[in-house]
Amino acid sequence: MDELYHQYKALLFTLAYQLTGSAEDAEDVVQDVFFKAYHAHLERLEEPKAYLCKMVTNRCLDLQKSARKRREVYVGSWLPEPIQTPEATLEMTVVRSDLLSYAMLVLLERLTPTERVVFVLREAMDFNYSEIAELLGKREANCRKLMSRARSKMEISEEETVMAEAVDSKWVSRFLTSLEEGNVNHLLSLLTEDVMFVADGGGKATAFRHPVQMRDRVARVLLKGFEDTAFNFQEKVHFEIVPLNGETGILIRTEDEIVAAIFIQPRRGKIARIYAVRNPDKLTRV
Repeated sequence: MDELYHQYKALLFTLAYQLTGSAEDAEDVVQDVFFKAYHAHLERLEEPKAYLCKMVTNRCLDLQKSARKRREVYVGSWLPEPIQTPEATLEMTVVRSDLLSYAMLVLLERLTPTERVVFVLREAMDFNYSEIAELLGKREANCRKLMSRARSKMEISEEETVMAEAVDSKWVSRFLTSLEEGNVNHLLSLLTEDVMFVADGGGKATAFRHPVQMRDRVARVLLKGFEDTAFNFQEKVHFEIVPLNGETGILIRTEDEIVAAIFIQPRRGKIARIYAVRNPDKLTRV
């Protein structure tokens, strides 16, 4: 069992994290699954990986039901919990090659729990449809329909890849410089016309309850937000470019705490989406 734990814990955490959007829930799921599997005589099974993935999937499906109820009363926008991807920073590490982009995790919230399972297993974990069908106890044709429905809800065509456009750290630095200098014209030049800014404060930190859209409004919100943060913390605020969720992320720090984790989604060389996690409960792993 110890050997299986060390062999599969990263894979199972990565699967559970993407099915729940919560690192805390994912850690609990993995520990719970291995606790229950201890008495399952896994050495007798030909496919321990499939067996463990099925246990994780079923546990996450149960969690999704209660999670949806919690999010109905959540204050403001709900965003996935960010994680740092250097292996040494996580008790449960992730398999980066099997990790969807943060923007894709946000889109997963549009799906039903079963659609989400099929999408993650297929696009992130690279399971084939016959494996997914066996794992879910469904027909392969049904799984293909679920996948098609998921892509439609996420507005991803059948031909379109789910791979996100890479974010260059130098490009991120220019974005941060425009904020620090209050250069509105430079900031506007970096944003798409239909850019959207989404912030998650969870009622525990200042954040807009609804997404802010359009370039002029987003630019004003970003500049005003940085000014207010600097004022509230007596200008002891600085940015740090760090690897988050397998991509280039931004942390806003004071001397004593992390104020926010920010993700940028580019589109054809400009910023199309900005996600800011401000809920302190979701910043414990960064």
